[in-house]
Amino acid sequence: MQLSLTQMIIHAGPIGQTVMALLLFFSVGSWSIIFMKSRLFRNARLDSEDFLEAFWSSKTLSEASTAAEEYAYSPEAAVFKAGFNELKKINSIRNRGDEAGRETLEMQLATMDNLKRALRKAENEQVSKLGSLLPFLATTGSATPFIGLFGTVWGIMISFHDIGQRGSASLAVVAPGISEALVVTAAGLAAAIPAVIFYNYFANKLIGVHDTMQNFSTDFLNLVERDLLSRV
Repeated sequence: MQLSLTQMIIHAGPIGQTVMALLLFFSVGSWSIIFMKSRLFRNARLDSEDFLEAFWSSKTLSEASTAAEEYAYSPEAAVFKAGFNELKKINSIRNRGDEAGRETLEMQLATMDNLKRALRKAENEQVSKLGSLLPFLATTGSATPFIGLFGTVWGIMISFHDIGQRGSASLAVVAPGISEALVVTAAGLAAAIPAVIFYNYFANKLIGVHDTMQNFSTDFLNLVERDLLSRV
């Protein structure tokens, strides 16, 4: 008797149906993450391009700070806002030092360490934000083939048990059970392959975004240090 895919799932035993439900959960979760991350990385790329253009065309950091508020998805804008807020605190300390007449070049450069730490923290936060849920794709890619294999092995064991009970090993007896078991393997691979592909894709995108943030942080620090040196 020929069975459709749906009929194979319906006629499968409790273990087989549980395995299929688990694979369905991983597959639906993976595709949800894939669509969400695709949109997030796209928005981040577009906003970053616009922010960097606005940043380099701004005449002052205050003007760039106003522009940064318009690009919520840009990691570079978030890094800049964190650095700009820290820079305002540094300038406040610097102004008090000017009033007391105790500020030196060493003290000015020492305050740059705070700015560097603020930028580094903002970079890590953005990497964590963009990379969230990617471990689920990695888990799906590595676990679902084995989950499917378990369902297949269990289905074949049930098929041999049926052969022993019926006392016949004809193709008509063996084929339905084995075909149902192999469907679980196919389902495991169907869940794993897209997860692996898109995990590698997003991981490479994340590396590129991180590199861009680090380059921007370096340029921002260079601007601030040149401004400090010009005041000496």
